[in-house]
Amino acid sequence: MKVNSLAGLKLVKKEIDAHAQREAAAFALRTLQAKQLAARINLFHAAVGKVVRLPHAPVANLKPAPPEPIPKQQLLDDAAALQEAISDAVDISSLLETDERLSFRRPGVGPDVTQKLRRGKWSIQRQVDLHGMRTDEARETLTVFIREAHRQGIRCVRVVHGKGLGSPGKAPVLKDKVHRWLVQKSEVVAFVQAQPMQGGAGAVVVLLQPVRAAI
Repeated sequence: MKVNSLAGLKLVKKEIDAHAQREAAAFALRTLQAKQLAARINLFHAAVGKVVRLPHAPVANLKPAPPEPIPKQQLLDDAAALQEAISDAVDISSLLETDERLSFRRPGVGPDVTQKLRRGKWSIQRQVDLHGMRTDEARETLTVFIREAHRQGIRCVRVVHGKGLGSPGKAPVLKDKVHRWLVQKSEVVAFVQAQPMQGGAGAVVVLLQPVRAAI
């Protein structure tokens, strides 16, 4: 713009001042908006904590989940437990205490152990009912039960074999077999006939070996 007079010069100066004021106002507005945005961001971060960006996955992952690992050693142990040679023909008459209840305690175990079992000093932590089972089924069920109870640190269990009232001749078929099987189980420390309220002549209370701590 060509200025030919003092009035024109004043007009130019006025326009320059007005433009400077507009620029200053615009800068102040931008600064205020930036501060407000930063305050909102800080408030959001304070509310939700640290934010982590999600991984970008433009393609869906349709691969099936891998199968659970097979506990091979446990399967081998279980198979071995089922195949343990527990005989029905073992003569245990010399191992049972000569009383009407035919209790048992492993050699080296004092008589106080069976006495405490009879008096209920050990609380029964688990039980298995073999009543009504066939011999093979009862043997397998008892084998797995004793093994798992011992593995889990259970000390005292009850085994229900029944009184044989439904058997031919009213003879307790399973009772004698259960005694033979328990004597052959290394996990068994002792057993006694259950108290009347716990099954009496139809059950035995069994004390198991404590689990040895790993070294």
